[in-house]
Amino acid sequence: MIIAIDGPSGAGKGTVARTLAARLGYTHIDTGAMYRAVAWMAGHNGVDLHDEDAVASIADAAEFELGREIRVDGHDITTAIRTPQMDTAAGIVARHPKVRHSLVRRQRAYATRGGLVMEGRDIGTVVFPDADVKIFLDASEEERARRRAHDPSHASSRAGEVDQVKSALAERDRQDSTRKTSPLAMASDAVRIDTTSMSIDEVVETILAMVNKRT
Repeated sequence: MIIAIDGPSGAGKGTVARTLAARLGYTHIDTGAMYRAVAWMAGHNGVDLHDEDAVASIADAAEFELGREIRVDGHDITTAIRTPQMDTAAGIVARHPKVRHSLVRRQRAYATRGGLVMEGRDIGTVVFPDADVKIFLDASEEERARRRAHDPSHASSRAGEVDQVKSALAERDRQDSTRKTSPLAMASDAVRIDTTSMSIDEVVETILAMVNKRT
């Protein structure tokens, strides 16, 4: 099966998708990490992030390793791509149609490996519009900001500065939902889950029930 999980930053996509994939024995792919990796490579190579053709060439050629550790062309960028600067850079890269076309093609190829849990912002609408299960995770702005501000795995975490994180997330939401190519949106046949007051286990069990019903 292909399980598509979309939603804004801080809604719990990463943790839920990883946990769900582990429970099912499926492959987990974080597509956001791919855009961040391309942005990192562009900076590493001195490429202008606004040069669509040059950045798309990087996306075409990059070799990704998308496990617990994130690597691109052999570089361990697990921590390097989780910074405020990379948040901004990834947002720029993600707006390029040619980059999205390149990465969507590569994301679809992961389906040939078997069961797949893929998370992002356009999985159920663009990458896998025929996914077996489509989920849109969301949460209140306050809760999403609180989670991000206290997330030790994200270098942009600023405990106690929730208001600043909230503003940054709001700007990223605006960019993602207004871009012309593959904007952040909930698929018409997706199930929205508000995770504001739910634990990870509760969210995962809710999705597993949907998967079991589907099978």
